[in-house]
Amino acid sequence: MSARRRNRATGATPSGVTRREFITRGGATLGGLALAPALLSSGSAFAAAQTDGPGGKVNVLNWPLYIDKKSKKDFTKTTGVALKYNEGINDNNEFFAKYQEELSQNKSIGFDIVIPTSWMAQRLIELGYVQKLPLGDIPNAANLSPGFQNPLWDPTGEYSLPWQTGITGIAYNLEVTKRELTSIDDLFDKKFKGKIGVLSEMRDTMGLMALSEGVDPATITFAQAKGAFKKLEKASDSGQIRRFTGNDYQDDLVAGNFAACIGWSGDVAQLLIENENLRFVVPDEGGMRWADTMLWVTPSDQSAQVAAWMNYFYDPVIAARVANYVQYISPVDGIKEELAKLDPAAAESELIFPTEETQSRLKTFGALDSKEEEKFDNRFAEIAGA
Repeated sequence: MSARRRNRATGATPSGVTRREFITRGGATLGGLALAPALLSSGSAFAAAQTDGPGGKVNVLNWPLYIDKKSKKDFTKTTGVALKYNEGINDNNEFFAKYQEELSQNKSIGFDIVIPTSWMAQRLIELGYVQKLPLGDIPNAANLSPGFQNPLWDPTGEYSLPWQTGITGIAYNLEVTKRELTSIDDLFDKKFKGKIGVLSEMRDTMGLMALSEGVDPATITFAQAKGAFKKLEKASDSGQIRRFTGNDYQDDLVAGNFAACIGWSGDVAQLLIENENLRFVVPDEGGMRWADTMLWVTPSDQSAQVAAWMNYFYDPVIAARVANYVQYISPVDGIKEELAKLDPAAAESELIFPTEETQSRLKTFGALDSKEEEKFDNRFAEIAGA
């Protein structure tokens, strides 16, 4: 893994500021349409009350700055379940390397719930490191948006519930490009030579490269990806690409060092306050959708407490409060009305509520077996100079 690599959830910039510390600063555009910022509300439509919950405790491992403080406190007040919450996931591969030995031996890793990205969730499911969710005790699981039911990473829908989701597309600085961008091929416009950034997250970058070649990332094989890799390599070798970047692409985008780059929708929403010329677009060829998803790891025996956690955060009132803080796409259906009570502008944001047309153009990177994944990772690292 490249030392330059950052994960979207932590994304420390050179100034030490993480992407989620930009929450609620700005707005963005989706398909060129200006969107208003969603301001963080200090209030809540939810009135916490002590109930006869299961008691006990639950230990949760998540990404940094991925939940509002009030919801954490109200969870314990509402359910009676003591919460140990850790923001220790900084990178999917790093997480796997740290806990694989204990998980493979069915030993406790100190957590009941972990929230990796979907492709890592699939690996953990296939390796038998997670348990079927106690869905009978999670009635609010019925609020799972239809688009996330029986996903590629969990075809039976028995092992996971998404925490938050987002979009990978093209971010650009209109002051530098002097025109609107609509296509992945705009990244290869010679006018932007030396001013293009691509993500060091393989699935995000190669997902868009595949789409530009007419290949579906949901079913892609290494053989099918050869044209996309060649296209990326040519752009890198010619100097079209300024650099492969983690979340620190934000600085170059704001400063104008990047005319355009592959980026994440939420970043632009948060950075527009620094530069009103920023835009985000789901390209004509399509964009990528990703999800960070909740899993119940072995050998945790905290079934009632795990159910209480997931049921609480799948309440539309609570899910709306979290969405208002993180500004990602919530996997919980029916939050728009609740979000409108907190922030009407957020309830109208196409970044939080993509249109059906936008959603129809989003793809999830398909499953790769270990041999295929190694080929993808090695080829990508070769091009990126990692």
